[in-house]
Amino acid sequence: MKELLYGAAYYDEYMPYERLAKDVSMMQKAGINTVRIAESTWSTCEPQEGVFDFSHVIRVMDAMEKAGINVIIGTPTYAVPTWMVEAYPDVLAETVRGRGIYGTRQNMDITHPVYRYHAEKVIRKLMEVSAHRKCVIGFQLDNETKYYGTAGRNVQLGFVKYLREKFHNDLDTMNHEFGLDYWSNRINAWEDFPDVRGTINGSLGAEFEKYQRSLVEEFLGWQAAIVSEYKREDQFITHNLDFEWRGYSYGVQPDVNHFKCAKHLTMAGTDIYHPTQDHLTGAEIAFGGDLIRCLKNDNYLVLETEAQGYPGWTPYDGQLRLQAYSHLASGALGVMYWHWHSIHNSFETYWKGLLSHDMEENAVYREACIVGDEFKKLSPVLSGLKKDNKVAIMVSNETLTALKWFGIEATAAGNSGIGYNDVVRRIYDALYKINIECDIIWEESENIEKYQAIILPAMYTADEKVLTRLKDYTAQGGTLIATFKTAFANENVKVYSDRQPHILSEVFGMYYQQFTFPEKVTLTGFEGGEPEAETFMELLIPDGAEIISAYQHPNWKKYAAVTHHTYESGNAWYIGCMFEECYL
Repeated sequence: MKELLYGAAYYDEYMPYERLAKDVSMMQKAGINTVRIAESTWSTCEPQEGVFDFSHVIRVMDAMEKAGINVIIGTPTYAVPTWMVEAYPDVLAETVRGRGIYGTRQNMDITHPVYRYHAEKVIRKLMEVSAHRKCVIGFQLDNETKYYGTAGRNVQLGFVKYLREKFHNDLDTMNHEFGLDYWSNRINAWEDFPDVRGTINGSLGAEFEKYQRSLVEEFLGWQAAIVSEYKREDQFITHNLDFEWRGYSYGVQPDVNHFKCAKHLTMAGTDIYHPTQDHLTGAEIAFGGDLIRCLKNDNYLVLETEAQGYPGWTPYDGQLRLQAYSHLASGALGVMYWHWHSIHNSFETYWKGLLSHDMEENAVYREACIVGDEFKKLSPVLSGLKKDNKVAIMVSNETLTALKWFGIEATAAGNSGIGYNDVVRRIYDALYKINIECDIIWEESENIEKYQAIILPAMYTADEKVLTRLKDYTAQGGTLIATFKTAFANENVKVYSDRQPHILSEVFGMYYQQFTFPEKVTLTGFEGGEPEAETFMELLIPDGAEIISAYQHPNWKKYAAVTHHTYESGNAWYIGCMFEECYL
């Protein structure tokens, strides 16, 4: 892609009055060269079953094509029309809370054959009117797809089929791996398989969530195959992958395996939202970019980020520009805002776009004009920036799920406290603050030997092949750094029954048998202070490792907190507890 994309989502369907020509003129002034359309308005494109009206889509394409503005077409399948639910109410997902009620978006069963039938029809009709257009440069599949908790009968039957394949039809093996003899949960006939929504078994529950994530992968692959029948060679297929949401984009997405879904895309895409004003750190932009860039080891599109957003996100002067260049610095091929204009009704009325509700020029729009002009001038040197990072953080959906079932701070009173993404971000943010750039990789990522160091934040679950691969990586000269809760359970969330961390205890030159919550515990060995142990601590027993830090506490002082070990040609560091990131 030779030019940086600079743009916004554009909804002609939402406009309070006719102003397409005015908007195009303002876009040209701002240097906007791309708009994304169509992904949110199925009920407008198909007002009644089998009755299609793409007049809004066509007129926007006409106007943009005349103005030389690119168009990305989104398939409009993430919010279903009323007529579908009225005629086929069971297209709404059945979740742990029961059957959904019409009103919100993303509440359908993405596996339901009726939903799939109608989704395919509207996609094909949309492709027929758009794919051939000169202005259309690519397609976005659906929108921030998840599995939406779908767990109805068809999903549960699919899960049983999946388990029969995984365990080669051997119930005894499944019962053993999941520990189902506990509390009389043993399943003795496939026909007796219970509703998984009620399970208390973390292994079975985590496996079901893994299966649900696979539904997203299959769904996006299904859409990609349809779109591929129509797209030209010069058009891309993307999707706006997002993140765990904590009022902004925070961590690894629990409901989607990004690495697997990206295989169906010709170009990775993402939505990144973040704090601004005094809370703008840049870390959220960088984290999201580093994760998405590494999915295909290539540049990516920021399909959504805030212009003004909610009131607390209204940017200070200069921040819109700073944010735009921050995205490029992570490898983005451009920046697109959600959205062009602030809408005048409904749920996201105060999630403001480039234009405020008065639809006139404002401070943010005027700053966008500066960014657009600079992007145009700098495209030859800033489009397609590449990274050659020497450090990687390895992340895992399976660990994220497992540590939801078996929380880091879980007690007899319940399961609450910090989660997997808090550990991931503690490590990432510490690196960010000392300007160590990193890739974010997955267990399946190839060529890990290219990294000088790999960090494993609380990688609770991992199969033996992955652990052996990491052991070999270290032996061959790599530096392996792991935190507490690493290599504790296998891929079925079954705790390993030997020294912890499993397989890697030899690499780290230590092991542990006990862990606890720190109270009035500090750490030795740090210059400039004595950090407090936070949240969770493993009582490390060196077995060849050098003690870098020990616990300062009357009862725990004989145990190590941080260790270092030379393993063959490599180095291994183990961090047994949480502490302030400034000491990392």
